[in-house]
Amino acid sequence: MDHINEQQVDSTGGNAERNRDRIVSGGSAQPINEGPMMAHDGRGIVYVGIDLGTSRTSICASNGVRASFESYVGYPRDVVSRKLFKRDVLFGREALENRLSLEMFRPLEQGVIKFSEDGTVETEDAERNLEAARALVRHAVELAAPRPGELVYGVIGCPAQASIKNKQALVESAREVLDSVVICSEPFSVAYGLDMLTDTLVIDIGAGTVDLCRMKGAMPDETDQITLTTAGDFVDGELEKRFRTACGDASFTKNMIKSVKERFAFVTDAIEPVKVTFPVNGRPTEFDVTEEIRAGCREIIPPMVDAVGSLIGTFDPEFQAKLRNNVIVAGGGSQIHGLGRALEEALGELGGGTVHTVEEPTYAGANGALQIAYDMPVETWEQLK
Repeated sequence: MDHINEQQVDSTGGNAERNRDRIVSGGSAQPINEGPMMAHDGRGIVYVGIDLGTSRTSICASNGVRASFESYVGYPRDVVSRKLFKRDVLFGREALENRLSLEMFRPLEQGVIKFSEDGTVETEDAERNLEAARALVRHAVELAAPRPGELVYGVIGCPAQASIKNKQALVESAREVLDSVVICSEPFSVAYGLDMLTDTLVIDIGAGTVDLCRMKGAMPDETDQITLTTAGDFVDGELEKRFRTACGDASFTKNMIKSVKERFAFVTDAIEPVKVTFPVNGRPTEFDVTEEIRAGCREIIPPMVDAVGSLIGTFDPEFQAKLRNNVIVAGGGSQIHGLGRALEEALGELGGGTVHTVEEPTYAGANGALQIAYDMPVETWEQLK
C-alpha cells in the first residue's frame, strides 16, 4: 500500500481462589457507536484491533475473526530448509518447533520494535527486525481474512510510555498491510474494551513491559501512565538464575524456562510441589523447583505496588478510594496463579485495595483496540490522508 494514516489515541504517543477475582473481558467487541462499514469511495472496511506483543500477537476483527500466535518469525537458513518448508517464512509455534532450521526473530523487545529508539532503520539488525515486525502484522491481518478490495483500518496497542520514535516504527511495520492505523496504549485499550473508563487502574502485564494506566473519564496523559520493564522476560531471567543454582549441572534453554513458567507460575504460599525434568550429561533428571518458581515470580510484585502507589497517591484525593478499589490486571502475566490476591495483600501497605483479573488475557487488549476502531468515525480515519 502506498499510503498509511497514523493517529495516536493516547497523548503520550478452576478453583475458587483462582476464579474469585476474575472479570469478563467482554468477548468479541461490540460497537458502542458503530461507524459506517463503507468508505466514502464505496469500498468496504474491516476494522482490526491488534495487540502486537513481545511474546504473543493477537488480533480481533470486525468480521468476527480472532487469532493469536507467538511473536516469532523464522526464515529458512539455506536451500535445504527452504526445500523442507516450501515457504519463505514461518510464524509462532511452528517457527519455534523448527528453529534449528530457521533464522529466528523475536522482533519486539519491551513492547516495541528492537533498535527503534533512534527512529532509523540504518543498521542491518534494525532493518531485519523491522521486516520481521512487518511480517508479524502481515500474518495477523492475513489471519483476519479481509475480503479482496476491502480497506483495513487498524488500532495497534503499544506500551503506555513508548516514545514517539517507537510509535513511528510501529506505524512503519504496518505500512504494507493497513490502510490506516491508530496507535494507542495497551492498558488504555484494555480499559476501553471493558467499558471501564473512569476511576479504574489497569495493570497490563506482558512479556516486555508492565503498563499501568489510571482512567479518569478522559484521555490519559503522561502523568496517568507508567511503564515498567520488570515483566515476563524479567521473570524468565530471575528463574534462570535460580534454576542455575538449584539444578546443578542440568542443561536447559530460555525456551524451556519459559515453558515451565507458563505451565506452573504461581506466587501463593501453598501449592503442590513443582517438579521438572532437565538433562544432566544427556540423562533426564528430575528437580524440585517449587521455591525457585515462587520466588522468581514474586519479583514482579514490588515494582507494581510502587507504581500503583504512585498513581493513586497523585490522583485527586476525593477519588483515590475508588481507584484503589478498582484495579484491573490484564495481559499474559495476569495468569500467574494467585497474583491478584498477592497484589491485594501487598496493597494493604498502601491502605488496601481490590484487584480483579480479566477473564480473557489473550484477547483483552486486541478486543479493546477493536472497540476503539469501531467507535472512531470514518471521517477521523480518512481526514489524515
